[in-house]
Amino acid sequence: MNHGVDVAGAPEASVEVHAGPIGLLDRAMAGVNKLTTLFGMIALLVAALVLTYSVFSRYLFKSATDWQDEVAVFCIVGAVFLAGAWVQAQRGHIGIEAVASILPASINRVRTVVVDFMTLAFCAFFSWKSWTLFHEAWVDNMTTSSTFSPPLTIPYGLMALGMTLLVVQIALQIAGHFFGRRR
Repeated sequence: MNHGVDVAGAPEASVEVHAGPIGLLDRAMAGVNKLTTLFGMIALLVAALVLTYSVFSRYLFKSATDWQDEVAVFCIVGAVFLAGAWVQAQRGHIGIEAVASILPASINRVRTVVVDFMTLAFCAFFSWKSWTLFHEAWVDNMTTSSTFSPPLTIPYGLMALGMTLLVVQIALQIAGHFFGRRR
């Protein structure tokens, strides 16, 4: 998917809609993606408001805030990871479309499937490691080292949930290559 740059012969990006059980799961995942994207938008707004408040508080009122960095970072982590599955559903992640435009359709399909499997393997590993970090933070009651010291289960949980949703989205797209009938 390119934005503002036209490459002659590049395929148009489109969201695949499948029939049958894959389509049902696609629609369910689309609902989850909509919800997590809403949370992501709210989190980015909160991060912007917190950082703006921090600037005004520090420079106008000479009042230091020790919590704003962590709140903003936690919000941004949540927004980024929770939106990952939605971006994947749109096929909006970075891709090299120049290669796709010169390959025959059958070879490009194989390339897409291979890349999807490789992406699934990486994201599944990342998701598993995120859940182990979350578990460790939960069991050991880990917090940040600041005076505010919020629990690290918050960003690790958001990261783990977001990566798990991304894995589900990629798995659905792979299943759609083989089992789904396109509508």
